[in-house]
Amino acid sequence: MMRKLISSGSTFEEKIGYSRAVIQGDWIFVSGTTGYDYKTMTISDDIVMQTEQCLMNIKSTLKQAKASLYDIVRVTYILPNVSDFERCWPVLKKYFGDIKPAATMLMAGLADNKMKIEIQVTAFKG
Repeated sequence: MMRKLISSGSTFEEKIGYSRAVIQGDWIFVSGTTGYDYKTMTISDDIVMQTEQCLMNIKSTLKQAKASLYDIVRVTYILPNVSDFERCWPVLKKYFGDIKPAATMLMAGLADNKMKIEIQVTAFKG
């Protein structure tokens, strides 16, 4: 089974030692993705804008894997402040409303206090 690694160019990947995504056969495992714009390494203070950027980052990663959002079968949302989650719902519905992947939301601290959401997905393109 072929294994391929995808990088977003984020400095975090190099510093910590991980890949933005790993393709293993028909499966694509996308690492927890935050609202950083990886080109500028900037992040908005707004949870809604961070959620939108997370999903744009994930969409870009899946494109590199020759897949799309429609291949997502599982999504995990991680937020340090659970009360922020409802504000994200319109953005999540925009991206996942027709896809309806299996989903989990967890409350946990994130690597940087600027981060208000992290989203991890698993896709299958078989």
